Amino acid sequence: MADCSSELRDAVLEAIAVQSPLRIAGAGSKAGYFGREIEGTPLDVTAHCGITDYQPDELVISARAGTPIAQIQAALAGQDQMLPAECPLFGGAATLGGSVACNASGPGRPWRGALRDSILGLGLINGRGEILRYGGQVMKNVAGYDVSRLQAGAQGTLGVITDVTLRVVPKPAREITLAYTLPAAAALARMVTLAGLPGPVSGACWIGNTLYLRASGTAAGVEDFRRRQGGDLVSDKAPWKALDTLDNAPFSGTAPLWRLSVAPSSPLSGAEPDMIDWGGALRFFAGGHDPVAMQDAALAAGGRAQLWRGGDRHSDVNGPMSSVEKKLQQRLKEALDPGGIFNPGRLFSDG
Repeated sequence: MADCSSELRDAVLEAIAVQSPLRIAGAGSKAGYFGREIEGTPLDVTAHCGITDYQPDELVISARAGTPIAQIQAALAGQDQMLPAECPLFGGAATLGGSVACNASGPGRPWRGALRDSILGLGLINGRGEILRYGGQVMKNVAGYDVSRLQAGAQGTLGVITDVTLRVVPKPAREITLAYTLPAAAALARMVTLAGLPGPVSGACWIGNTLYLRASGTAAGVEDFRRRQGGDLVSDKAPWKALDTLDNAPFSGTAPLWRLSVAPSSPLSGAEPDMIDWGGALRFFAGGHDPVAMQDAALAAGGRAQLWRGGDRHSDVNGPMSSVEKKLQQRLKEALDPGGIFNPGRLFSDG
């Protein structure tokens, strides 16, 4: 457990002085995922780690950016608590800072919220070398322009995250997974139907010709859901662990992996996805699909496509931006990183 914020600030000030871009990195668990491949002097934040405050009664935890997510989960589990978002562990290497930077939220995202939604406060070194603090330790302190949550998904392009304060929740009394052998279209239809009904669903994905439904909540509520929905009870959490990095079949190997974020009820068209998650809102396609065709399919379904892993990572892997999006992105970058030194080009080719 070490506070390296001064050393990180010194490294940022040195980079500003010589106008040298920085490539912010934690454990490197997400290399080759999410954003573009970029150049820059590595700025390693893994030594800046440790849980700095945990108040189980207040449902709040604070930790430095280099703290492994697995360490945070273990501390919370000791009090029968958890993060609402299921941050992928990437083999145990994932850190808090990297998870926030990528807004890595896991399969429960539509029901439990994104990691962004749990952020109460955040420490940041900006592009002027200033150590700033945004937000607080309770939800009522989050007011005005929420710069802390803006960092979620920015992939380090707006500053160096130093620490994060998160809201936590009690673990559910019971959680089960049910499996059904179904083709993709039938699985999607069932997901969409369940989305409009009350109930304890906390996960819904289709992979390997099997629909998996997860139910979490009170013992009575989960058992009632099981009686009404039928299906085969899965004895472990393997289906959800398989979604961690998607490096199992059919996603193993080096083939590109596309992720389409779309309206859940949008019908399947063209190539059948290899996997569906988030109750229909995420659709993954493995293999050498045409980038234009992927973007067109996503737009037709009310969303956008991302080259999530593999492929040409010097291209615009997050898809094209509209002129309005581009202008907003540039203004935010100029406000928080006027010299353009933090992970330039990580999100989009123009910064």
